[in-house]
Amino acid sequence: MSFTDRDRAVETAIAQGLVGPGEPVAGLLDIAGIRRSARELRAAFEEFTAPDTPVLHAFAVKAASLVPVLRLLAEEGLGCEVASPGELALARAAGVPVARTVLDSPAKTHAELREALALGIAVNADNPEELARIDALMSSAPSTAPIGLRVNPQIGGGSIGAMSTATDTSKFGVGLRDEGAREWVIRAVLDRPWLTRLHAHVGSQGMPLELMTSGVEALFLLAEEINERAGRRQIDTLDIGGGLPVNFSSDTQTPTYREYAARLHAAVPGLLSGRYGLVTEFGRSLLAKHGTVLARVEYAKSAGGRPIAVTHAGAQVATRTVFVPGAWPIRVGAYDAEGRPKTGDPVAQDIAGPCCFAGDLVAENRPLPLLESGDHAALLDTGAYYFSTHFAYNSLPRPGIYGYAPDADGAIRFATIRTPQTLEDLTAESGAAHTESLRDLGRA
Repeated sequence: MSFTDRDRAVETAIAQGLVGPGEPVAGLLDIAGIRRSARELRAAFEEFTAPDTPVLHAFAVKAASLVPVLRLLAEEGLGCEVASPGELALARAAGVPVARTVLDSPAKTHAELREALALGIAVNADNPEELARIDALMSSAPSTAPIGLRVNPQIGGGSIGAMSTATDTSKFGVGLRDEGAREWVIRAVLDRPWLTRLHAHVGSQGMPLELMTSGVEALFLLAEEINERAGRRQIDTLDIGGGLPVNFSSDTQTPTYREYAARLHAAVPGLLSGRYGLVTEFGRSLLAKHGTVLARVEYAKSAGGRPIAVTHAGAQVATRTVFVPGAWPIRVGAYDAEGRPKTGDPVAQDIAGPCCFAGDLVAENRPLPLLESGDHAALLDTGAYYFSTHFAYNSLPRPGIYGYAPDADGAIRFATIRTPQTLEDLTAESGAAHTESLRDLGRA
């Protein structure tokens, strides 16, 4: 059996006590893999984009809201796409320059907009009312921040409705096919010399490349029409979003950034010709393959003749997988008590989490070497979203997260990304400082 860096990381994590009886679940991130993905992204677009074209690859912070990861990606030449005050705070804590930060959100407050414009952060307005707010702010305190408008090309959805943002009734952007909307967008841009960008993102997981390309083409054609009407290059930058889907069925990374960039080059040649600056907002595709949730098997049991491994990784870390397993299936690796890959004939079994509801299963009737008490289940391809969408059901503390890479001798070294949440942290977060605050309310 050949051992991968992931296998060695699992074994080392258990040997060092990062996972064990006291800390029965942890997240592991392959740092060399993350660096490799970032470089592949940059290289793919550099290959097909005209020299000296301004290109910003802004990592979607929601995919991994972890300051050390954002700092790592910044060192690899990426910026940040943020969609909340919290995400902006994380990007700033990571030292990401404001010039490499993009603010997107369908619900930006006055305060968020004011701060972004004051700092010089790029802003994509989502709708006419938000654009009116920006008008007022620009009148009272003019800003040189790049400002764009998000549009929805309304080209349809992919296989996962919740991840499809270019449907007729999507909550994001201005629907270009709604009656009068296209002309409104053109007029809105022409009336605002400072409105110099257009943004579109048609979806993420479950989106075929053909649909993604069609959305980018619609954005490009809109920019061309606006600039022709303006008689000048008013739109100078196109934000094409992210959304490259991830293959969750094997270790193979497909589709690749190069495949996507080549498809864009063929279908929308003007996009990469140097006429426009470019912004991308990839998230999942950069990290998913490089993460593992490692959980101890607390008990092995059976029900109805089917074995069940009861682990410490369930809905609190794999929320989408538990609640929508058809759309978000993940692979599970079986490891023994010392962290060695288990062998033996596959046995159909359930991999259950610790949450107190019957549906808390990360895999159902899955053929694996039989897991026993003290063994470990590894949830694979969990580098994106699984560490930033913690579900606080049952007040389960957030697990520690550790980055790893082999040293010159091949030994695995770990660095802490996020310390495990303590019970003291959890109770404080749940209002312990205000224990007596309700004493005098509601008394007759």
